[in-house]
Amino acid sequence: MTSFRAPRGTFDLLPPRSEHILAVREGLAAPARRAGYRYVETPALEDTALFVRGVGDSTDVVTKEMYTFTTRGGDSLSLRPEGTAPVVRAALEHALDKGALPAKLWYAGSFYRYERPQAGRYRHFSQVGAEALGTEDPAVDAELVILAADAYAGVGLRGVRLLLNSLGDQRCRPAYRSALQEFLRGLRLDADTRARVERNPLRVLDDKRSEVQEQLHDAPLPGDWLCAECTAHHETVRELLGDAGIAFTDAPSLVRGLDYYTRTTFEFVHDGLGAQSAVGGGGRYDGLSESIGGPSLPGVGWALGVERTLLTLEAEGVELALPRPVDVFAVPVGEKAARVLFGLVTALRRAGVAADIAYGGRGLKGAMKAADRSGAAYAVVVGDRDLADGVAQLKELSTGQQRSVPLADVVDTLREALR
Repeated sequence: MTSFRAPRGTFDLLPPRSEHILAVREGLAAPARRAGYRYVETPALEDTALFVRGVGDSTDVVTKEMYTFTTRGGDSLSLRPEGTAPVVRAALEHALDKGALPAKLWYAGSFYRYERPQAGRYRHFSQVGAEALGTEDPAVDAELVILAADAYAGVGLRGVRLLLNSLGDQRCRPAYRSALQEFLRGLRLDADTRARVERNPLRVLDDKRSEVQEQLHDAPLPGDWLCAECTAHHETVRELLGDAGIAFTDAPSLVRGLDYYTRTTFEFVHDGLGAQSAVGGGGRYDGLSESIGGPSLPGVGWALGVERTLLTLEAEGVELALPRPVDVFAVPVGEKAARVLFGLVTALRRAGVAADIAYGGRGLKGAMKAADRSGAAYAVVVGDRDLADGVAQLKELSTGQQRSVPLADVVDTLREALR
């Protein structure tokens, strides 16, 4: 065994768990793809300033959790801790804001945060995300919330709960900010938190420490300071979710951990994760483009945690419907049969049939055990006598029924049988 191990807080994905991760990832992305969202992929590395300016220089993500380094050329780069800022950067760089709007994009990938590892929280994790850029229409907010809810339902998750709030915008936020600062200045807070009160008071509401949370019961709430436009926007979102049968809980103190959120903010939580109850969430970020030097480009989106979703499915005892790794397993008996079946397996694969073969000159008994372990629906067995007769033996592994099929007809016969 090698002396090297995966770094603390990271993990290797190996079968069969990797198959479950793939199934969750594909299931979470499916509703967005059906709604016309198209795939985008950004680098794992970005200019550090993108996150400092976009996510917020007083957020825990930027101040404590980013993996940042200086290149040999003197550039400061960071492993991406979240996906929205890179997607907006890519959209601006490639002029998607000049095309048909809204630009509807989805992504899946790995993200990195230096956090204390625990169940449901890793330093390397994967998410599926969706972003709609270029419209302030509250119907798009509702669409994305519905797509996320449908994504969880589609993979079989039942115990997830939706929390919903509005944070207002640049017109009504300043008055709320001032009221919140006045309240927070009267609390017993440490020096770092007092500094945060002056720089970004909403981040104090997101502080998870019990000694802070215990003092926030009477804090002013964003919803009490919404302007007429933000109130109307939020009510439309709520009505559209209700019309679609999406249950939600109003969460007036929900702010999430990133600075770019405006208006609609939401989070999906599940009790099966313990302290790390959030499995996904998102919101509107109408000022993000301007904060990274771009033009006005309102947006809304979400990110759903893949590993956290799988953990909650396991907590609920949900069995994922996984595709068979292979449909057909070839069992050659003898060198001549191995040569013929190697060609047959290649033909099956080219015909769209997932197929494998027993390698290494195994005997019939060992090769059939391998066929059973493979999960295949059919075994194709060929020996010297079969070659002389120009046939193969097709065995249905679930029933044990076996029949002879001409070698020339095996591919078509299996394709028909597997439909």
